[in-house]
Amino acid sequence: MDHISALRNVEEALRAFEDGDADLATTQRRVQSVLQSYATEFEAEERRPYRAHGDDPADGVVVVAPDPETAKSRVRSLIDADNATFEVEPL
Repeated sequence: MDHISALRNVEEALRAFEDGDADLATTQRRVQSVLQSYATEFEAEERRPYRAHGDDPADGVVVVAPDPETAKSRVRSLIDADNATFEVEPL
């Protein structure tokens, strides 16, 4: 899924919510689904998505980075936990 498609799908979910055709929980699931699809299908020559596996709160965090070392650094900065033990793997 490309950037424009993801934005359109989020826009459709928001429109359905605003029009009363979807409740908040449904809208959240739709938006989360769009983001999940976008993250797992992300394609860039110099970057890719990585998922952290290990200690909480790092476990399951997904970031986009050019390499595993940068991905680990980004996860650490996002979770603000210098002592967490985890590894990253490409999605």
